[in-house]
Amino acid sequence: MQTESEVRSSKTLAQSSLPAETRGIGNTIRLTGWISFWLQLAIGVVSVLALLFALTGRGFVQKQNAGLGIGIFWAVCGIVVLLFRLYWDFRYTRIGKALENSNPALHPSKPDTTKILRLGIVVSLVGMLLTLLGAGSTILVLVAKSISQPPGVAITNPYNIIRAMDVFVAVADITGIAAHYVGTVASLWLLERVHQH
Repeated sequence: MQTESEVRSSKTLAQSSLPAETRGIGNTIRLTGWISFWLQLAIGVVSVLALLFALTGRGFVQKQNAGLGIGIFWAVCGIVVLLFRLYWDFRYTRIGKALENSNPALHPSKPDTTKILRLGIVVSLVGMLLTLLGAGSTILVLVAKSISQPPGVAITNPYNIIRAMDVFVAVADITGIAAHYVGTVASLWLLERVHQH
């Protein structure tokens, strides 16, 4: 039976037999995957909270604006895509770990890794598009409300005023854009690193 120090030394010996390039790119993919995962998760939580505030605040108002409903729909779609993107970031960490493995048979091929990174870029771009649609429709509604507000509108027609809950829809969409932007940048950077090796 091997002692703990023998196990550590055999692991270190196996790691040192890996080419430095493979170890380096594996470490880069793994670390970037984790950083992207946690950043997108944090920004996504802000987006979800803003959307929850908007939905719970709008529930107290009987009359709802259809334009803001579209913004909410696109924000929810962007969050669903972000959930898939979080899974994809976790997958990056597994690819990086596989590349750091001493057994070359477990290493994913360069074309497979490139394909996975490109799919991550596409997913993030789709998420950005969805949340941009939501932000655009929400901002159009807010601009229309602000332009059409005559003096004393809060007394005569309280449904035409811009409420804080309406602004939360825009916040949810904009933070969704930011989360998908982080994923796009991380995937593009990793794709460039993989092509250099």
